[in-house]
Amino acid sequence: MYLDRTNRQRSESMSTKTLAENRQRELEQSLSTGTYVDPTAGKVRLGEIAEKWLESRHELRPSTWWKYRGLLDNHVLPRWGDLPLNAITKEDVAVWVAKLVRSKDQGGSGLGPSQARHAYRVLSMVLGWCVPARLPSNPAKGVTVPVAPDAEHVYLTYRQVELLATAAGTLRTKYNRPTAGAAVNRVLILLLAYTGLRWGEAAALLVRHVDLANRRIRVVRTFYELGGVQHVGPPKTGKARTVAIPASLVPELRALIAGRDDDELVFRTARGLSLRANNWRVREFNAAVAAAKLKVKGLTPHKLRHTAASLAIAAGADVKVVQQMLGHRDAAMTLDVYGHLWPDRLDVVADALDVGRAAAVAELAAA
Repeated sequence: MYLDRTNRQRSESMSTKTLAENRQRELEQSLSTGTYVDPTAGKVRLGEIAEKWLESRHELRPSTWWKYRGLLDNHVLPRWGDLPLNAITKEDVAVWVAKLVRSKDQGGSGLGPSQARHAYRVLSMVLGWCVPARLPSNPAKGVTVPVAPDAEHVYLTYRQVELLATAAGTLRTKYNRPTAGAAVNRVLILLLAYTGLRWGEAAALLVRHVDLANRRIRVVRTFYELGGVQHVGPPKTGKARTVAIPASLVPELRALIAGRDDDELVFRTARGLSLRANNWRVREFNAAVAAAKLKVKGLTPHKLRHTAASLAIAAGADVKVVQQMLGHRDAAMTLDVYGHLWPDRLDVVADALDVGRAAAVAELAAA
């Protein structure tokens, strides 16, 4: 017999006195250290807890919430939904992760490493949410997950950026009329390539977010789509940021937004509608790549963001500047993605140390 954290009387039976005494010591220690877990709390099905966990994530962007919803429905709940929390083991989670990336003809789910990592992460977050109230520890913690292959980055040169922007601004339909985005394509591509804005952030810019006098853009929102419907939300990290505009782009932006009201979109179709990501990529961007005759494999609008980072680094920007420009959560993420672009400065540092040492040696020799 013992009292739990709520002073409720509990009892457990053991087959021997020794086991009972050992269990008594364990209970006393867990109660004193605050790690006690009610044995009945872990008997709840994971599916029930997963629904509560997802409903509690009010801070998530709708697109992220629905992504988690899909991962739960398609991968997590079919395997774990009916099991009690305390029946889930690290070994079983490891086997499940391995099956996620196994091909379907071998009894697996056929997921790529990245998608498998996302599914595992959702399961781990649900289980972690249960610690310490329902579980003493997270059984998914420490499971080895598939390593996602390094993304193949594409970096355009200044010349390629200019060729692409010019081609995009002169696109014509088969009826020899300007395409829906021809009037804004040039400035949009230049802005993406020289500021590092995400496409959705640029597409959602309002005139009042552009300060041409101080050459600044305030990034406070983005476009995203759910079920084919366009929505407006905060930037990916949830935080606003300020981005510098190269002086050469100011005249082009000024001409584009001249006479516009503050609450009008900077980039819009010929009919005054907002740009849609898939339509713009297929009908405008891909057509411009072909028209510019750029033989660059894997070139997408998002690769212009990588281009902006590479050009900034080549121009001497340090990691903190690039982090702020791109809106990364921390400098570690910036280094993970673009660290290989910073020049090797080991010899520069070593040479500077030599200069300092030589001066000290000379000073001592003259004394």
